[in-house]
Amino acid sequence: MPGVAESTPPFLRTPDDNFAGLVDFPFAPHYLDVGRLRMHYVDEGPPDGPVALMLHGMPTWAFLYRSVIAAMADAGYRCVAPDHIGFGRSDKVTDESWYDISRHTANLATLVQTLDLRDVTLFVQDWGGPIGLSQVAAMPERFSRLVIMNTWLHHDGYEYTPAIRNWIAQNQPGGLFRDNVPSRFGWGTLLVVGTRRADPRQALFPALQGEQPVLPPGVDAVRAAYDAPFAGLGDAGVTGPRQFPLCIPVHDHVRGNGDAQAAHFAAINTTSLPVHFVWGGADDVFPSAWGHRWHELITHSTWDEIPDASHFLQDTHGEEVARIVLGRAAKTASG
Repeated sequence: MPGVAESTPPFLRTPDDNFAGLVDFPFAPHYLDVGRLRMHYVDEGPPDGPVALMLHGMPTWAFLYRSVIAAMADAGYRCVAPDHIGFGRSDKVTDESWYDISRHTANLATLVQTLDLRDVTLFVQDWGGPIGLSQVAAMPERFSRLVIMNTWLHHDGYEYTPAIRNWIAQNQPGGLFRDNVPSRFGWGTLLVVGTRRADPRQALFPALQGEQPVLPPGVDAVRAAYDAPFAGLGDAGVTGPRQFPLCIPVHDHVRGNGDAQAAHFAAINTTSLPVHFVWGGADDVFPSAWGHRWHELITHSTWDEIPDASHFLQDTHGEEVARIVLGRAAKTASG
């Protein structure tokens, strides 16, 4: 079965020292063995509280949710934020063929079942959507609320944006990111550009010339945190992030688990669980027009848009995301 390997695939393990002194991320690491690999997760807040399960996409890790974790834990939630294999503090498999979405999905199911997570408010964004919403389709009894942010599920008629198609192209041989990460710059540089902390002309362009990027004050700490999982691991260490774009079902339907995603899309659209769409309105990957269409398919769902937030809204607007979700949850409880 995917996620449980008969033999351990080749992998790298990021040194713990890479994660020393991370800004705004004081959370202790926790680990779970999945398929003979070590999977990291954050586990913060009261252990007997309702669960907030937070799932990242590419090329991020649990650090993405740092301010959401802090706010939800303060509100009494047990916050669990895993790193997919190949990301964050989790082991980095170096075999490209190992990576597919069904395996990531199975790994997350192992974590949910092993920790026996129940009464779960699920936060999904980017690849966290297909991987996380599959758990709701398979184990709906464990979930109490869905928070859907800038993501998708593949289905007939879904229109992949030019930004998605360009992302796939740039992560194939000859593409800007495939040929320059990590040789000239790391994923952290892309993240500070993608979160609009830095101008690409000051961050990416110098890096392409072998020069140090020019970053605004305080931004280098964020860049370093997103680089930390891969620093010093070389080309093989970024195998996981490289494979996510190539698993998008428009590129590879099988590795992207396209048929399963379509079935999960149908299941999620008929759920009776409270569903809250919280959308970054300045995202060209998953624009708000798509989010609105999905919201309209789930007639009891709510819609909140953060107009100036882009694709990584948990990073830039985490406290606002948490405030919206807590407010929606309170209205549901009182109503």
